[in-house]
Amino acid sequence: MSTKGKVTGIVSNLVTVAVDGPVAENELCYINLGGTQLLAEVIKVTGDKVSVQVFESTRGLKNGDSVEFLGKMLEATLGPGLLSGIYDGLQNNLTTMTGVFLKRGEYTDPLDRTALWEFTPIAQPGDKVVAADWLGEVKEGWLPHKIMVPFAFQGEFTVKEIVPAGSYTVDQTIAVLTDKDGEDVPVTMTQKWPVKVAIKGFKEKPRPRKIMETGVRVIDTFNPIAEGGTGFIPGPFGCGKTVLQHAIAKQGDADVIVMAACGERANEVVEIFTEFPELVDPHTGRKLMERTTIICNTSNMPVAAREASVYTAMTICEYYRAMGLKCLLLADSTSRWAQALREMSNRMEELPGQDAFPVDLSAIISNFYARAGMVVLNNGQTGAVTFIGTVSPAGGNLKEPVTESTKKAARCFYALEQNRADQKRYPAVNPIDSYSKYLEYPEIQEFLQEKIDKQWVEKVLRAKNLVRRGREMADQINILGDDGVPMSYHEAFWKSELIDFAFLQQDAFDAVDALCPLERQEYILDLILGICDKQFEFDNFEQCRSFFKELINTLRQMNYSEFRSPQFNQYEQQLRNQLS
Repeated sequence: MSTKGKVTGIVSNLVTVAVDGPVAENELCYINLGGTQLLAEVIKVTGDKVSVQVFESTRGLKNGDSVEFLGKMLEATLGPGLLSGIYDGLQNNLTTMTGVFLKRGEYTDPLDRTALWEFTPIAQPGDKVVAADWLGEVKEGWLPHKIMVPFAFQGEFTVKEIVPAGSYTVDQTIAVLTDKDGEDVPVTMTQKWPVKVAIKGFKEKPRPRKIMETGVRVIDTFNPIAEGGTGFIPGPFGCGKTVLQHAIAKQGDADVIVMAACGERANEVVEIFTEFPELVDPHTGRKLMERTTIICNTSNMPVAAREASVYTAMTICEYYRAMGLKCLLLADSTSRWAQALREMSNRMEELPGQDAFPVDLSAIISNFYARAGMVVLNNGQTGAVTFIGTVSPAGGNLKEPVTESTKKAARCFYALEQNRADQKRYPAVNPIDSYSKYLEYPEIQEFLQEKIDKQWVEKVLRAKNLVRRGREMADQINILGDDGVPMSYHEAFWKSELIDFAFLQQDAFDAVDALCPLERQEYILDLILGICDKQFEFDNFEQCRSFFKELINTLRQMNYSEFRSPQFNQYEQQLRNQLS
């Protein structure tokens, strides 16, 4: 018998229910509103009263309305057909809606139950398998989509039957497994998993061993993110967080991209819908949308749905990671997720923390970031979830609770600066304040030495010191004036500007400069450091300024030319002539 209850109080999306039986936290329930069933989630249990947050508008709801508890948590439906899909936080398929907006109480199926998939078996009858082991595969676009033993299965099973290669729907039985008690369990291509519980279908979770190339110089060279690593991009509005995320999505070395638009403005979500299907994947030449899933909840949607979107997105990433794929999760913005947590906490009159956020905000963010990572699967292959979130601090204040809590959890920090954005220095990542803790990992240093150069980390630190010294000289010049400082100050300042303009700045909309491979990054940085190592003799600061401006111009033209093309070689020769 399922537990039932009656509504006794309503505060916006927070509803109090008197229950007649046992209820668990995070359990789902349906509230009956005149024949329409509203989905809600239990967030607090107090005796025979529970607080539930409704995923939709509660307009018209009244005391005495009946409630039925479902005995399960919010689950994601996992199976072939997720890629190229656009869903909300509850995984409603937004491409199959009956109108412009989902009607209240309308829930759509995330998967196409009638589509046929070409199944090829991997396991054989008699094989011993456990949860997350591969039974077969289908082609989802051009990616191999593994059909796995459901993650919820406990213990070892024996494959009794498996269907031959052929076309099947996601609901047809493709294998029959026998458990230790001798009972047969049918398996289909689809399964469900609670979104707030991490998928554990792997053998071990080691430290990251290699970096994820993004093609963005200020990230790959100055502050690289590891494959299976975590990072976040804080910054005020209009500094280019979304553009930087889109550049990483388009160019990042990942098999699957999941975009979680959590509480974004509607116009930004529409921009994602219209731009992503048109983007061409530079790695394959196919449409980027073929390997992308979008989970979106705009800022005008209920707070409960906004909170659910990031968990649904992470669960989909973990699902594809269990197939041995490299997944990239981009969440924009985690601040709206934290604000949703704050709204629910305030409505429940919980003890507030800093800026009225929940006291356990730091723990919630840390637990979520911990779900990313590289894993070794049961068969020895590896998969990874790399997570990069954006934070939108009010007024660009990087000392507010969400930024500070995220800093403790994420290993990469890409601080966007309003001043750089105002000067049109994009990406507006502050090279001094930003950092990557992965540069300290021996495994990452070894990878960089083998992939690029044995002295690569030292070169990066030298470049950072040149930029830092140039900023200090700029402060002195601003205070004392051009004529009030030695010529060495001007030279140090312009060497830092050379690194800034010719290396750190990058045109995300240029056909060539948008994507900069590691080989090219190494060549350009070596060239610039070679210039910075030279000692110049200038008669006055005007001569110094004009000389370095010419060098910057030439180097930027090289950035817009195909690597090692005749045009690139021509600018390289021009640079050498200027230096001589």
